[in-house]
Amino acid sequence: MAIKKMQITRDKIVSLYMEYTLEHHAKPKSVYLFAKENNFSEAEFYSFFGTMESIEKEIFKIFLEKTVAMLHLDPNYPGYDMKSKMLSFYFTFFELLTANRSYVSQSLTADKNQLKNLKQLSSLRMAFLDYVTSIISDEYRIKQEKLQKMQEKALQESSWIQFLMTMKFWLEDDSAAFEKTDIYIEKSVKLSFELMNIAPIDSLIDFGKFMFKEKIQNR
Repeated sequence: MAIKKMQITRDKIVSLYMEYTLEHHAKPKSVYLFAKENNFSEAEFYSFFGTMESIEKEIFKIFLEKTVAMLHLDPNYPGYDMKSKMLSFYFTFFELLTANRSYVSQSLTADKNQLKNLKQLSSLRMAFLDYVTSIISDEYRIKQEKLQKMQEKALQESSWIQFLMTMKFWLEDDSAAFEKTDIYIEKSVKLSFELMNIAPIDSLIDFGKFMFKEKIQNR
């Protein structure tokens, strides 16, 4: 009896790729073998992706796309201020990462060269910067006296660095339900927004105490 051919989609290829890498602790050796093993054609693969590497980049971008879609399911979300939107984004995004922690951890630590691992985040980076731009409020622009492009770029880049630092903290977090990551998110996002308002001292001290405890005292 002939094997029924599956309906192939972008999300299906991504799911099959994640399953393969987790089960084999390695990436598929070729598009041909990967497609053959999963009963679809190379042509179908190339209609969605140009290379195997592009799947890796797409996975992290999909996490962000799903995060934003989930945020917009809340009818109150559009009325949130910038800080609340960013906190909601972080908590939702890291819930998705936690649901896929085995894959994320494996993929971001696969190579000893961290720069190679970070290449997977290039599509995520662009989508994240777009998200940051989308939540910049008129109130913030007014406070910054007609926010210039250079200032907006600085805000994007500093937000991205903070995002990467949070991912690193989450990868190393061994607390139950990753509760330390939740604390990290709350304190770091609060600090970043108070720094924007040039009133950082209390939050800077609070965040510094938390990091000292985690990185020094707990060793």
